[in-house]
Amino acid sequence: MAASFSSSFRLLWIMMPLFLVAGLAVFSGPRNSFWLFASPFLHGRGGVFNGSSTPQAQETFRPNNSSETSSSSSLRRYSKLEMLEAGLARSRASILRGNPAKDDDFIPNGPMYWNASAFHRSYLEMEKTLKVYVYKEGDPPVFHFGPCMHTYAIEGYFIQAMDITPFRTSDPNQAHLFFLPISVTMLTHVVFIRESHSWTEMKNTAFDYVNVIAHKYPFWNRSLGADHFMVACHDWGPEISFAVPNLHNNSIRALCNANTSERFDPKRDVSIPEIHLPHGTTKGLLGGPSPSERSVLVFYSGGLHGPIRPILMQHWENKSDEDVQIHSYLPKGLSYYGMMRKSKYCICPSGYEVASPRMVEALYMGCVPVLIKEGYIIPFSDVLNWKAFAVIIPVRDIPNLKKILTGISQMEYLKLQMRGIKMRRHFEINNPPKRYDVFHMILHSIWLRRLNIRVRDDIHNLS
Repeated sequence: MAASFSSSFRLLWIMMPLFLVAGLAVFSGPRNSFWLFASPFLHGRGGVFNGSSTPQAQETFRPNNSSETSSSSSLRRYSKLEMLEAGLARSRASILRGNPAKDDDFIPNGPMYWNASAFHRSYLEMEKTLKVYVYKEGDPPVFHFGPCMHTYAIEGYFIQAMDITPFRTSDPNQAHLFFLPISVTMLTHVVFIRESHSWTEMKNTAFDYVNVIAHKYPFWNRSLGADHFMVACHDWGPEISFAVPNLHNNSIRALCNANTSERFDPKRDVSIPEIHLPHGTTKGLLGGPSPSERSVLVFYSGGLHGPIRPILMQHWENKSDEDVQIHSYLPKGLSYYGMMRKSKYCICPSGYEVASPRMVEALYMGCVPVLIKEGYIIPFSDVLNWKAFAVIIPVRDIPNLKKILTGISQMEYLKLQMRGIKMRRHFEINNPPKRYDVFHMILHSIWLRRLNIRVRDDIHNLS
């Protein structure tokens, strides 16, 4: 039993009904737009994005035995899985055809999207089609529960939102995706023994959980986990996933720590935003003054974590230049959020890990994010063109920070700031979730990865 992946542009062949669809990258844009929409069944060949799957996952599809007559083939009963895959084929075809999408609520537009109409069609197809099964096994606080406050709030928020979303199905046979409701953050709180400095118990807990569902249900083994996903915002999420065979190299991992140097694969994994909620909601975080009331050119305050921030401090900390407010510790009498609201640009450098809540905080408060990172896959960058509403600066250009920012014309700054405010809705947390908010954007990114695979029954059981 296997899930086959596509890594090149091919024609789509699907069981019933038949669709011939040209596989192409729907979003015009950089090579990190991973809309492949192709199936690996042309000429009976399979393919895997990173070439790291097991031999099982690379088995090729074979048509019915040649001894079968055309009449017996046409009368064959199709499995529930085959019908699910046929439905996904219709979704791919609908997105690729480019039919105008009808939506009275919200129509994406503007240079902030690589291809606004394709995103819109895909989002509506997701709403119409997608069903997710949440495994019931496991007890809180490690399972079906997570933090909804502070830095890793998105982890608990997503887990709880999955309990009430209409995308959830109680019938696993109707599911296109399977959610593993494990909280890595809660593993660190409940299972991890700090004095031991050992991750063994946390890894064993994750391994045992997947082992339980693999023995109880057929779905994990059927796809080698390829139609399963986890969500983790804690920095240790990637490392915990490495403990489970096929979880880190087959399943979809939605991670805040989306670092390519730590084996994050953007063709399969999903980058999610780190969102700091001091009080568990966005109350008091949204909104800021107009550009004309922002007197500070650029602001940053934070500890010297990781390799990038010390370089930033070396060149810019505590300068006499009032336009550049960069501090390792915020001076007395200043408010962190107040400074963000007074500033035109807010620096979002990596710390120990690549993700930082400053990026979303800046969007919330109308400050243009300045991203200084290495190896980071920015959230939703398969859909969003971040360069249209943020400034991205290589580490080597930190000494030229002020020159780069002052070189941006007032008109271009106003465009960046206005577009960032429009993009805010895609990063907002709502309870219950609202269309196109951060919950749905995460789910949409996962949906895209699901469109890139086709799961099939054991070929030996085909009749």
